[in-house]
Amino acid sequence: MSNEKQDFFEVNRDTWNQKVAIHAASEFYNMDAFLSGESSLNQYELQALGDVKGKSLLHLQCHFGQDTLSFARMGAMCTGVDLSDEAIALAQKLANDLKLDAQFVCCNVLETSSHISDVFDIVITSYGTIGWLPDLKPWGKMISERLASGGVFYIVDFHPLVWMFDYTSGKAELKYGYHQQEAIYEEYEGTYADVNSKMVSKEYGWNHGLGDVVSALTEAGLVVEFLREHDESPYDVLPDLIKNENDLYVTKDRLYPLLFELKVRKP
Repeated sequence: MSNEKQDFFEVNRDTWNQKVAIHAASEFYNMDAFLSGESSLNQYELQALGDVKGKSLLHLQCHFGQDTLSFARMGAMCTGVDLSDEAIALAQKLANDLKLDAQFVCCNVLETSSHISDVFDIVITSYGTIGWLPDLKPWGKMISERLASGGVFYIVDFHPLVWMFDYTSGKAELKYGYHQQEAIYEEYEGTYADVNSKMVSKEYGWNHGLGDVVSALTEAGLVVEFLREHDESPYDVLPDLIKNENDLYVTKDRLYPLLFELKVRKP
């Protein structure tokens, strides 16, 4: 990895470290409900993965582990990975306090195989993850390495079209290329979980088209089971979204998808 990209990751790590305490205290993450037993998982990942009881599960870019621990509550044997040491510390504390079968590792997700040698029945990543990665080919290779034969990888994330817009002004402005190679730098006050926070988020991200995502995984030897696109989102994280009849968020004109799901299997 180039020194420049390493510097970008360090900026992102610092921002995510600052976000942890703010997010853990936010209504968005609703920690009290989670600690009382409420799952943080959404319909997409629950339907795609089904019964996870007794299965080993690796959760990539897990933040402070609510989703990972929700899978552990369902009986999975879980491992979570995240770049933020503050997030991993909180995730492990939550696991210990709740007495759940989960462990957490702090590392750059692209270097997961240098820190974890086990293979898993399920590898998952969800909601705002691959945009933090400059190149998906090593990501796909790592996922294949960490999957057991017959294991599945599942991603549900915001659609690449969403990342063509700049939202820092409070409205969606078409600004970035679908296939843009250069890093996108944004600096703004607040965070998606608490827009009124005074923290300054400094973030480097990258755009990846659906073809890039699929190819990174198939070139690593994985076989596609399905690719789905949705114009709904469980999260109200973009400007001017409205809630629909399914209690999900949509754009007012519904002209482009907000989410995609992709499930692949290792032969």
